[in-house]
Amino acid sequence: MKLLSFKHVVIGLFMFAAAGMALALKPTTLQVNPESQIDLETLVPQQVGDWKLDETIVTLPISPDLKKALEDVYSQTLSRTYVNGAGKRVMLSVAYGGTHGEGMQLHRPENCYPSQGFQVVKDTQTVILPTQYGELSIKRLVAAQGPRNEPITYWAVVGDQHTQFGWRMKLAQMRYTLTGVIPDGMLVRVSSIDRDETGAYEIQADFIRALLAGMNDSERERITGKFDS
Repeated sequence: MKLLSFKHVVIGLFMFAAAGMALALKPTTLQVNPESQIDLETLVPQQVGDWKLDETIVTLPISPDLKKALEDVYSQTLSRTYVNGAGKRVMLSVAYGGTHGEGMQLHRPENCYPSQGFQVVKDTQTVILPTQYGELSIKRLVAAQGPRNEPITYWAVVGDQHTQFGWRMKLAQMRYTLTGVIPDGMLVRVSSIDRDETGAYEIQADFIRALLAGMNDSERERITGKFDS
């Protein structure tokens, strides 16, 4: 009988140990009790600073396939349009999942917009947005469909951690896995229809700062995660 090489024995032991560790570290505790999950409608104010809810704008329906997919991933979604005194408008979209998972990738603008017939015409860039509460790491990109040009700002929160997609999100998920906790997750997106992308991002930044200022500490932490002290 052919003897197993030392290399194969080591690989086998490693796989066995990894399987045991995965089982041992399987999250079992929800960070947020399903009965006390947040309500996006009440969490997000209808008026912040010079910005107020624009009730004249009707939210366009999304495709049935995307709607079902979002419902499978998120427990709540919120879509609103705000207008300021100068008549500038921004669209706010918040997606919240009480049991965060890999499905959060679905609502990422780089994936969500193309599924609705848009093209990403300017790649994603990471930008640090200073606020009075701390620095918010945001992503910016531009999507277009015909004459519609839409600059987009977004960020993600896993549990109480502000994070980004990719290895940072994996690291945040691993942090909770090691404590046996299933974290909730949130993706916040602010966008506007504007061909002046620089001006659009300035307006979006003004809205984001007003939004954070219009919340108390615990509400703000739900939207942004904890800022570095």
